[in-house]
Amino acid sequence: MTPINPDPLSGEDPPGGGGEEEEGGAGWNWGSKVPVKVLKAHSDAITAARLCCNDRCILSCSSDCSAILWDVESFQPLRTFKGVHSRTITECALIPNSNRMVTVSWDKKMVAWDLETGHVLWQMKLDGLLTSCSCSADGRLLVCAVDPQNSVYICSASSGQMLHHISNHHRSTITQCCFDPQSQRVASVSADKSIKLWDLQAQTTTVSISSNHGNVVSDCCFNSNGHFLCTASWDKTLKLWDLQGGQFRSQGGTTLQRGHEGSVSCCVLSADDALLVSGSYDRTMALWDLSSLSRTLVLKGHTDWVTDVSLSADRKLVASSSKNLAKVFTPNTQMKLYCILKKSITTA
Repeated sequence: MTPINPDPLSGEDPPGGGGEEEEGGAGWNWGSKVPVKVLKAHSDAITAARLCCNDRCILSCSSDCSAILWDVESFQPLRTFKGVHSRTITECALIPNSNRMVTVSWDKKMVAWDLETGHVLWQMKLDGLLTSCSCSADGRLLVCAVDPQNSVYICSASSGQMLHHISNHHRSTITQCCFDPQSQRVASVSADKSIKLWDLQAQTTTVSISSNHGNVVSDCCFNSNGHFLCTASWDKTLKLWDLQGGQFRSQGGTTLQRGHEGSVSCCVLSADDALLVSGSYDRTMALWDLSSLSRTLVLKGHTDWVTDVSLSADRKLVASSSKNLAKVFTPNTQMKLYCILKKSITTA
């Protein structure tokens, strides 16, 4: 069996189908248009890939019930977190200002881990499948979504103590929940096509938007000051919502179209609000210039739908995951760097 590297821009194999480093090698393959590094990782579908620890690491999680912390410089695994979850880990989140992270799973468990030792710090079991999780920017709070109850739980990041339970928050599965940058509101999106903002101080839903998306709203993310929210949808579009100005109440969101040929599964905004990256069931990622609301680049190479995207603070690295692969690359004009973390790509 001889491993191969797909060209991330053309989707084609390099001549001869070879050139991949041996497993554990530290060099780059220069046989394709963009230098590629391939590493063996999870044994099943990868559900998330997150740049973390000041962009020095990548945290990935998988349907193989494990999470892996990778070093960005060497692309070697630093630690594997396993043995606690019994079903797919649907999402992972780093807890800011600490050496901890949290995972949630279809086994109904939320688990907090020590990144350095791999030890479990605390765990709790809720009353349904956990579909999403996020940590507040100040590192104090965690939020997770529960299916089929369509509920949201907010707990202490340090102890797991339950603080708020928002029951029947949506009419259907909550696909994503996240805190705003000020750690004052929780945004959630759902298969019911709605967007909701829950205020932590008022302890009530302060904004409820019928999104006008034509299908499931699959993901959402705030810009750096929390004034805008971006949503991704299975209707193949993304929308930007001006929460500060409130124009959405009469005009709806601003639609970014012609970016993908398939359902849009994930989105992330850069720290300076200049760049948006989206991933899709069409197996591509799109980079958008937010000043012109135009698509500037499409990246190909995944062999299955893109499940997650993450962006470094300096916009030099993007991590993406799919059912088969997780990738890391630099989206600058030269496209000098491209790395793939994979479960397996082999050919006879």
